[in-house]
Amino acid sequence: MAENITYLAKLGELTLKGSNLKEFENRLTANVKLYLESVKATVRLRAGRLYIEGPEESCAAIEFTLQHLIGITGWARTTVCEKDIMAIRKAVYQEAVAAKEGGAKSFKIESRRADKNFPMNSYQISCEAATDVFDQGLLEVQLQNPDVIIRVEVREKVFVYCDRNKGCRGLPVGTGGHGLLLLSGGLDSPVAGYRMMRRGMKVDCVYFHAYPYTSAEAQQKVEDLAKIIARYGVDTHINIIPFTEVQMRIRQRAPENFSTLLLRMCMMRAATLLADRIKAHCLISGESLGQVASQTVQNMAVTASASPYPLLRPLVGLDKEEIVETAKAIGTYETSILPYEDCCVLFSPKHPVLRASVEEAQRLYQELDAEELIQAAFNKREHKRFSVQEYITENFSKKE
Repeated sequence: MAENITYLAKLGELTLKGSNLKEFENRLTANVKLYLESVKATVRLRAGRLYIEGPEESCAAIEFTLQHLIGITGWARTTVCEKDIMAIRKAVYQEAVAAKEGGAKSFKIESRRADKNFPMNSYQISCEAATDVFDQGLLEVQLQNPDVIIRVEVREKVFVYCDRNKGCRGLPVGTGGHGLLLLSGGLDSPVAGYRMMRRGMKVDCVYFHAYPYTSAEAQQKVEDLAKIIARYGVDTHINIIPFTEVQMRIRQRAPENFSTLLLRMCMMRAATLLADRIKAHCLISGESLGQVASQTVQNMAVTASASPYPLLRPLVGLDKEEIVETAKAIGTYETSILPYEDCCVLFSPKHPVLRASVEEAQRLYQELDAEELIQAAFNKREHKRFSVQEYITENFSKKE
């Protein structure tokens, strides 16, 4: 019977918690189990380390999980051996062989002795563990900027591994409340949702569709974005609200330069109805200060005035390059740039108001008399759920 493969992940920010640490650890462990519920794997958390073990056929699913799990700083596939220096030397040598095959020419050892009963200290472990690699000239010792760092952790057993893969830092999803994301087909809003997930927030989505002015492809694009961010948030629910009649009312009754701002106010009203229904604690948008006309500080105040819920803007101080960089990292970029425009873009005025007052905007909103239209649109909403469990089952679970 083949031995299980072991992965080790290092916990991040949550280890700084005090009396509520266990709550964060339990949530992280529960999230991992949700990711891996359709594959063979065991999960345990101990002393600031997360361990996942599974057979070879589960490795792809485990690695996907660790790439998307929020709450860890790094992870690695490890060699596990007994607390014996000769066993450690052998494991280190095997890691060095693999590193050389990957093109490495230099190395160093970093050891950590969590078990203080082990007879050698960390420095002694590092020196002894490097013996075979050094004596046989497999790799050159280089303490500054080596090609590879081989790490040795002495705990209940010994874990030997090379440089960690980077993890998704932050707090485990589900520890930071519940937010409703105004999701469009652009670059910004998926990144905003991801950033709030990294603060522990459970994120659901709402999308406003204006058929036939926006196409079925535009809606599919947004659904695909929701699927991608669900890989980080365990799952996400998306509500698609048909907003054509609301937009036509704005076109008929509102000054053209206020049309985008009034549309955003109507969206906020509909999002408030949904937040009430799903018991969300806040709304989330992808606004960045000064990026477009509707995102001046005055206009952002107008948008926020349309709902009693806090409106979080995690991108408010970022520029487009920083947003694009994150979109590429999380896998939403290629979908976001598909040429299917949402209703905000299609109905944008040539000369939008730049610094509206809350009072004037509220007066124009009242003149729309759109509350019944917004309620009717809300009642016609379409609901879908996307989960990471479904994705892993479809892509990684062993087919019978």
